[in-house]
Amino acid sequence: MARLVPVSDPADPRLADYTSLRDVNLRKSLEAEHGLFIAEGEKVIRRAVGAGYPPRSLLMAERWAAPLADLLAGVDAPVYVAPDATVEAVAGFPVHRGALASLHRLPLPPVADVIAGARRLLVLEDLVDHANVGAIFRCAAALGVDAVVLAPRCADPLYRRAIKVSMGAVFAVPHARMPRWTDGLAGLRAAGFTLLALTPDQAAVPLDKAPMGDRVALLLGSEGDGLTSRWLAEADEPVCIPMSADALANGVDSLNVVAAAAIACHALTRS
Repeated sequence: MARLVPVSDPADPRLADYTSLRDVNLRKSLEAEHGLFIAEGEKVIRRAVGAGYPPRSLLMAERWAAPLADLLAGVDAPVYVAPDATVEAVAGFPVHRGALASLHRLPLPPVADVIAGARRLLVLEDLVDHANVGAIFRCAAALGVDAVVLAPRCADPLYRRAIKVSMGAVFAVPHARMPRWTDGLAGLRAAGFTLLALTPDQAAVPLDKAPMGDRVALLLGSEGDGLTSRWLAEADEPVCIPMSADALANGVDSLNVVAAAAIACHALTRS
């Protein structure tokens, strides 16, 4: 049973998990050191707890205790109840969604375990924008992709911004991180996946005409430069989303990575 603990001082050390949530560098350091992540909002907190992540604590205005009463009844962690001004001072912004939760991270499974029963994968190489990563997880969950594999430098799906944009989809889609960028694709190929590299190059095979075998992994590159030349060369087939002639004439030769991911997920899961 959760314990309701009134607090009023933003400097209270018990609230340290929630400090400066918009300071990316501070949060990366703090969350890695303590093995935690932050979920924001009632729906996302429910999905995180439902996915098996144990809460360390919760922080909320008192009016949110009643809507979350059923969840709190099963939580063995302190619930810090504070005035809105205190919550805002700690977090660094107004928490309009009412509640924050600090949860323990679980060990990431090995890539081999995550892909064992999968047919359709997304593989993200060096996407550094947390919002983009969260949005891609939401696409994957909505359109039936089985799992997501992250290159070592890809942004953290359990960073607060990624979780928020995904609406908790990061808890629904199995994911793992490659230990090494250099030989990560070889492991996928050895597991029987056809590797399709999504590129804006209109000379590539149109996605709807690409070879869709029993197991397919679609590679998505970074927001600015796309896939590295090494991963493009290692793929079995470069594929593109065809642009209209008018778009190309006007200099629009590609979509942003989230829009491209949504179209690609639809194509993957309908084949």
